[in-house]
Amino acid sequence: MPPAGYAYEDNPFKLENPSVLDIAPGEPKSLEDTGLRMGLLADLGLKFLYYAGTGTGMAIAESMCLPWSGVVEHVVDFLAAEKLVDLRGGKGFGRASVEFALTEKGREYARDALTRSTYVGPAPVPIEQYNALISSQTEETPVVGQEDLVSALGHLTVSAELMDKLGPAVNSGRSLFLYGPPGNGKTSLAEAISHMFGGEVFVPHCLEIDNQIIKVFDRIIHTPVSLEVGRDANGRRQTFEMDKRWSLCRRPAVVVGGELTLETLDLIYSESTRFYEAPFQVKANGGMLLIDDFGRQKVHPTDLLNRWIVPLEKRVDFLTLHTGKKFEIPFDQLLVFSTNLDPKELVDEAFLRRIKYKIEVGNPDEESYREIFRRVCEAAGIPYVDQAITYLVEHYYKPRSMEMRSCHPRDLVSLIRDAARYRQIPPALSKDLLDQACEVFLVNL
Repeated sequence: MPPAGYAYEDNPFKLENPSVLDIAPGEPKSLEDTGLRMGLLADLGLKFLYYAGTGTGMAIAESMCLPWSGVVEHVVDFLAAEKLVDLRGGKGFGRASVEFALTEKGREYARDALTRSTYVGPAPVPIEQYNALISSQTEETPVVGQEDLVSALGHLTVSAELMDKLGPAVNSGRSLFLYGPPGNGKTSLAEAISHMFGGEVFVPHCLEIDNQIIKVFDRIIHTPVSLEVGRDANGRRQTFEMDKRWSLCRRPAVVVGGELTLETLDLIYSESTRFYEAPFQVKANGGMLLIDDFGRQKVHPTDLLNRWIVPLEKRVDFLTLHTGKKFEIPFDQLLVFSTNLDPKELVDEAFLRRIKYKIEVGNPDEESYREIFRRVCEAAGIPYVDQAITYLVEHYYKPRSMEMRSCHPRDLVSLIRDAARYRQIPPALSKDLLDQACEVFLVNL
C-alpha cells in the first residue's frame, strides 16, 4: 500500500488526489525491471565515479535513483568483473557500504562514455514505460465541477455565461482557443484554469530511447511533492517504495509566448552535453500548455498550427532524434491558445475545426466593470465610491467612445495612487485624482 505521507511542503500529510498513488511506479527489483541495458547503467556508474573520485555502492545507487539490492549491485559486479573499478575498503557492513574507485582502464572507459554523453544523474525511464504510465495517469484526471470552477475563478469577475462555456472546455482536456480584445483577462483565465485540475502527476527525471537520454524534469515547471514517512491507522510504518526515477509533482502549467519557435517544439539536442532537453509539450504532459499572445511569435501562425494538427487529433506527438529516428510520445495536456487577434486572420477554417472550444473573452459590461473596480479598490485599501464610476462613464468613456476593458480599473487605481503620493494626500476616488489619472490614461491616440 502506498504511504499516506506524500505531502506538499506547506501542506503535509495530504494529497489533493490520493488515488494517483494507485498507479505509482514500483521500485524495480531487478535489472530487467528497469527496462535499461547494462551498458547504459554501467556508463552512469563510471561517470559518477569519474567525477566523485570514490563512492560507496549505496552512493552510486542513490546517484542513479535505483536500489542497490537486485539492481545496482549487479552493475558494480559487472564493472568489477571488467576490471573497471577497484575496492577501496568499507565503512560498514555489507557490500553496499564498500567504497569503489575507477581503475586506469575504468577512467579510460569513463572518458569514452563522456564523449557519448556528459549526462550523470538519475537513470532514465524507457519510453515504453513512460508511455504506459502517462496512459494510466490520463484516466486519473479529476473532473472539474461547477463549484470547482466558481472557486478557481473566484478572484476574477467572470460572467455565468462565460463560466458555462469554460467548464466543459476544461473537462475535455483537449484544446481551447481564447480570443478577444487585449486587457480582458485571457491570460489570467488560462492561469486560473491551470490550477483547476489540482492533484498530482508523475514526472520522470529523464527518458531513454535508443540509448539516448532526454531530460524531462524541470525545476522551473515541476513542483515536487515531498515524501514523509507514512504510517497506517495502527501506527505501523508503511513499506511501499516508489521508483525514484520518477517525481510526484503538482500538475504542470507551461506558459510560452513570443519565444516559441518550431525548433522548441522538438527535442533540443546539445552538442556540448550530448543529451536532449524535452520540448514544452512533453514537460506539460498531465497539465496545461498555454500559447500566450498567439500570432505574435516569430514563426508564422499557419506553420505553428500545422505542427499541432496530428497531436490535436491523435493525442500523440512524434519527435525526432538527431540520428533521424522518429518516435511516438503522448500528447496529454489541455492546449490553450490565447490571442488578441481575430482568429480568422490567423488560421483557416480547417484548423479551427480541430480546436474543440473557441471562446470569446469580450469587454466587460458596465455592471462587471463596477464590480472589478470595487475589488481593485478593496485590494488597494481605497474606499469604493460608485458615483465615481458613473462620473468616469459619463465624462470619459461615452464622450470619447472608448471601450471598457477589465484591466482599466487596476491601471487607473495605480495612477491614482501615484498622483496621491506625489501630492502627499490619501488616495481616493475623488474627482481631482480621477481626472488626473484619466487625462494620461484614457486618451485617444
